[in-house]
Amino acid sequence: MTTATENNLVAQARLDSPVGPLILAATDKGLAFLLFEEPVHYDTEFDLPVDPRQRWLAAAADELDAYWHGRCPTRFKVPLDLQGTTFQRAVWQALLDVKPGHTSTYGEIARRVGSPQASRAAGAAIGRNPVAIIVPCHRIVGADGSLTGFAGGIERKEVLLQHEGVLLV
Repeated sequence: MTTATENNLVAQARLDSPVGPLILAATDKGLAFLLFEEPVHYDTEFDLPVDPRQRWLAAAADELDAYWHGRCPTRFKVPLDLQGTTFQRAVWQALLDVKPGHTSTYGEIARRVGSPQASRAAGAAIGRNPVAIIVPCHRIVGADGSLTGFAGGIERKEVLLQHEGVLLV
């Protein structure tokens, strides 16, 4: 179980979505986690009050609702409080530049953060992305365009990319 004090988390919410239940958690600064309930790649058991009206959780829920209803923003506006190493945060920031309807590769993300030889390290950081969908790790594909590695499962990655018009149904 993740304690609130570990990440300065203040509230959590559960949100149903077309790709299954999502667990959201926020700090006073912004959204810190948006995780798939299953499979678990982070501990989704937060020792926090459930408060879907907390401002960052409510903002994320509103933006996700718009996303699912075809009003996909170029970039979500909910403030994020991304907690990780300097390298991880740089990779996650680079993911935010991959627009809906587009993909990038692990190697390209590594180049964007100034570490062109670190595509595996970039892949590991992408795999630890704490804010799925909003920080669009699902838009990252293998060098050959293949759908590889997604903490939420390849099936969810396919659904998200189809929703964004990258893959044909």
